[in-house]
Amino acid sequence: MFQVCVRAHFDAAHFIRDYDGDCAKLHGHRWDVEVCIEGSQLNQLGMLIDFKDVKQSIRKTLKLLDHSLLNDLTPFGINGVNPTAENLARFLFFEFKGDLVLEDKHLAWVKVYESPDTWALFKEDKSVRGAL
Repeated sequence: MFQVCVRAHFDAAHFIRDYDGDCAKLHGHRWDVEVCIEGSQLNQLGMLIDFKDVKQSIRKTLKLLDHSLLNDLTPFGINGVNPTAENLARFLFFEFKGDLVLEDKHLAWVKVYESPDTWALFKEDKSVRGAL
């Protein structure tokens, strides 16, 4: 089994509603995002997937989040969902899954770093249905 992973970043602010702590205050992060594609078959060039295609999908999606207040964006604002690293990882997973042409591969996971030392990872399983 092969995994191809790409990392990118964006800058955005957020706050956690109904939280008793510093994160209830508006603050910002340089969010790092890792996207990992998994599959067992390489193409005729010896690639699982072209890094360029994964980077393009990531750039397109992260551009919508960059320099924003995450609380104001769909799905966080309209649904009242807190923009935690966990919820952001799930949101991004389904955004990338809908955008990437994977054919015989699958999106293994998305990892969102809130800081260099703290991260949340989302991978699809039967107990978690769909996007936010």
